[in-house]
Amino acid sequence: MAFADRQLNELVLFDVDGTLSLARQSASTEMLNLLKELRKKAAIGFVGGSNLVKITEQLGSNAINEFDFAFAENGLTAYRLGQELQSQSFIKHVGEENYKKLVNFILHYVADMDIPIKRGTFVEFRNGMINVSPIGRNATITERNEFEAYDKQHQLRATFIKALQEKFASYGLTYSIGGQISFDVFPTGWDKTYALRHVEKEGFDKIHFFGDKTYKGGNDYEIYTDPRVVGHSVTNPDDTQRILKELFFKTL
Repeated sequence: MAFADRQLNELVLFDVDGTLSLARQSASTEMLNLLKELRKKAAIGFVGGSNLVKITEQLGSNAINEFDFAFAENGLTAYRLGQELQSQSFIKHVGEENYKKLVNFILHYVADMDIPIKRGTFVEFRNGMINVSPIGRNATITERNEFEAYDKQHQLRATFIKALQEKFASYGLTYSIGGQISFDVFPTGWDKTYALRHVEKEGFDKIHFFGDKTYKGGNDYEIYTDPRVVGHSVTNPDDTQRILKELFFKTL
């Protein structure tokens, strides 16, 4: 679908977890159908912090073709109309030796953390970032929910980030809390606004962004507050659908 075929010369970008689907769960049929209808009116895209494999588990195996723009890892892995764009590498940026020091510190810190349960995969390497999870990414959905509540009370992730900021101040890294159980670490400037460099030359009259972690320190904050974007803060996928219907489907 060429952009000229759309009713509006606008782009609507979406965070994934908490916006199009519940955390690490599949988007509902109702949501996916609404997005198909929206695509007739405007260009659409997703901007997720996870890698493409995890995002397609949530949005469908053909997601890169069902969205006009597909941005995994904040846009470090990017597709336009199903065609892959140039990617970037976290390790190449920070250097192998610095990367090893960072990961060693993280693993020692996790080992010393006293939390109710620990599972597995505490550091997940992605192309443009690393994802750190004190409980481990292998936690079940129930365990994720329990950790999220525990973290809100004890601020484990925020304290962890502060220690990293002090230890690795010279690395030029940004730390961003996203989802229920983890936070992302990436070079400063490689937040979700990175995805905008892939679309700013398209000439859209307006770029919308929908996200749930739009508070300062959340992984939607930078793109939500970017002056090039009209930001929409949501609380869950149902809220996303409600706002979409109000903006683009007045009669629904």
